[in-house]
Amino acid sequence: MFEPPLPLAGHKRKRASSHLLQETPQPRHPYLTGNFAPIQQTLPLTPCTYTGTIPVELAGGQYVRNGSNPVSNEDLGRDAHWFDGDGMLAGVLFRQDEENGEIQPEFVNRYILTDLYLSTLSSPRLRVPILPSIATLVNPLYSLFYVTLRILRTVLLVILSFLPGSKQKINKISVANTNIVYHDGRALATCESGPPMRIQLPELETVGWYNGAWAQGEEVGDGVLDKAEMRELHGKRLGEDSAFALLGWIREWTTAHPKVDPVTKEMLMFHSSFAPPYVQYSIIPQQQHTPNPNTPAVSCEHTTQPRLEKLLNATVPGVAKAKMMHDFGVSLSHTVIMDLPLSLDPMNQLRGLPPVTYDSSQPSRFGVFPRRHPDDVRWFETDASCIFHTANTWDTSEVDEAGNTTTTEVNMLACRLTSATLIYASGNIAAPVERKPKVVLAETKKKRRMPFFSKYDDAESTVYERAALLESPDEDEEKEPFVHINPGPSPSPFTAPDETLNEDSPSWEEDQCRLYYYTFDLSSPATTNRIAHQWALTTIPFEFPSVRPDREMSAARYIYGCSTSSTSFGSALGKATKIDVLVKIDALALVEKGRASPPRSVGGSVDTRSMAAILASAAVEDPVKGFQMPEGWFAQEPRFVAAEGNEGEDDGWLLFYAFDEGQLLPSGDVPGEDGGVGGEGKAKSELWVLSARDMKTVVARVRLPQRVPYGLHGSWFDGEMIRGQRGVEGTPRTVQSVRGGETGGGGGVWGASRRWVERMLG
Repeated sequence: MFEPPLPLAGHKRKRASSHLLQETPQPRHPYLTGNFAPIQQTLPLTPCTYTGTIPVELAGGQYVRNGSNPVSNEDLGRDAHWFDGDGMLAGVLFRQDEENGEIQPEFVNRYILTDLYLSTLSSPRLRVPILPSIATLVNPLYSLFYVTLRILRTVLLVILSFLPGSKQKINKISVANTNIVYHDGRALATCESGPPMRIQLPELETVGWYNGAWAQGEEVGDGVLDKAEMRELHGKRLGEDSAFALLGWIREWTTAHPKVDPVTKEMLMFHSSFAPPYVQYSIIPQQQHTPNPNTPAVSCEHTTQPRLEKLLNATVPGVAKAKMMHDFGVSLSHTVIMDLPLSLDPMNQLRGLPPVTYDSSQPSRFGVFPRRHPDDVRWFETDASCIFHTANTWDTSEVDEAGNTTTTEVNMLACRLTSATLIYASGNIAAPVERKPKVVLAETKKKRRMPFFSKYDDAESTVYERAALLESPDEDEEKEPFVHINPGPSPSPFTAPDETLNEDSPSWEEDQCRLYYYTFDLSSPATTNRIAHQWALTTIPFEFPSVRPDREMSAARYIYGCSTSSTSFGSALGKATKIDVLVKIDALALVEKGRASPPRSVGGSVDTRSMAAILASAAVEDPVKGFQMPEGWFAQEPRFVAAEGNEGEDDGWLLFYAFDEGQLLPSGDVPGEDGGVGGEGKAKSELWVLSARDMKTVVARVRLPQRVPYGLHGSWFDGEMIRGQRGVEGTPRTVQSVRGGETGGGGGVWGASRRWVERMLG
């Protein structure tokens, strides 16, 4: 088994001179203890008890959340990351009795049977996951030699899976552990290291990989069509036009956050990889299909839509290197690709850097183009940042005298981080600290503007060398530093109800994660590419955003998401951020206020109140409302379900998993059935149903038969979606097909050789 060695003589990675290291990692991994710890027990649909009243709108539907859950790793605390791990789905089905109409919640959780998961089960000799941990790829202390060995280990194990004696070939390296969406009769689990994986609702069984045309295991026609006939019927597959098999394989890699247009029913997605062109783009329309014959027939709205043209693997020009791209923005007419200074490039090794590297000296770039014309992309640049999730994107249009509509602006709301600290903290790694840049004397500052990320001793006497990338609504507005930081202590910004967190406050923090508003001006000349507005709606931490599904890609009023009352999402080393406040933001109200009186560009905010002030507010029309969890309870990402009355955009419910950490042992570990550590029976989670309108009333609490670890993204699937799923030939992927035990891998010379190699690789 490979151990993380100290950098070897002759192989030490030369770290960039602009980097220092912070404090050492903690002995207990913050994202692998408590309710972050993985769970191994899976349950079929199991009835649950509940309190309160379950809204009738939930009848027949299912809430499902995805997340990483490592199945095999004896060294989780040493070299692991929160984003690692096999995908596990946890869902609650609201089954309705046809006779009496009563609603009975049922819980189910299952591993997603990816190639990697099945290969791990068939190779019990492997003690470390097949894929290198993200912690390995970001750690600046690991040598070039060590990281290269870990990558080569993965390559060897993939090759080994195709040799005799293997029970499971590794055709895809995705763990499908990030998100789950619904499109064209398919529920799709996603992760950017591979194509989507189709899942069958409500049992959450794995069907097969989706290639942009069909999924493995699906019924097609009478079930006897070959691949050529399927291609003729369903069109091209992802990566099909690549000249080399390897390129075709990586062209399948798809963003974990595809967007489904609520009007046209198209699914839009991008594909980021290590080889040029580094970003490609696809649009997959709905196709008429027959729902699963084992479920009642339903009227599928999309079958009446005109057939739209499929667009697969179209190049997005202008991206010069491999980047870590997680999300993007899509309006009804335009798409926004984010080229941020967070690289994910194996070639970084040759430059003495980790494969995953953040460089705040480089700009953030936003590529905006008409939905079906990526060649017409316009690039907008501003200061460095990290953005993992967009909340919503919409158009501002004008209609001329002839009735022609022209998009003049593309608006985007995104959760903007001012550093990459979270990437490192999630792996229990000390984040590199960049040295202060070269500075000039204060008397020259009239010639240069200081950008948002200045690191300095005195804000009045130092400025950055590079600031020309900043865009401003008014050239005269930015003749002074964007950010003033007063000297003195920095008290917690979350305890004083009367405290505000503007750029002049001593409690302002550089590591931020805030809901930001961007306006990309398309009416300006293409040579200008001006960002007309870029500022935060509120100063509170905000992540995991979502909107009402039928308002996506248009000017949705409300944004829902997660926050915290005690810290920020730029977590310090050794501490995991937990969600104890759910937030509803009236985005349109704050955007209107901000456009009328724009805050300081990049560094400003419309609502500068602290979290404590927001929670203390009793104003009915407050544009920011928070629901604080009870003491010791923590939440996960919420999802909106509309109420039948539809009396307003926020008339509905937020569904989310909740956990009481009072169930943990004093050590922070999960209690076992016998009072020991590591069991899964005593600690239990709940599913809460919260009124989205008042953000106060919990109308129902479903007690689950086991806990649900803190995870990533989920979706709501209504009864029509479940009944309207495409047919399948069965469930082609099963755990039983790869079970082999210590003698697994086959007999004879090949089997013995395979077992020896696996033991050596660990």
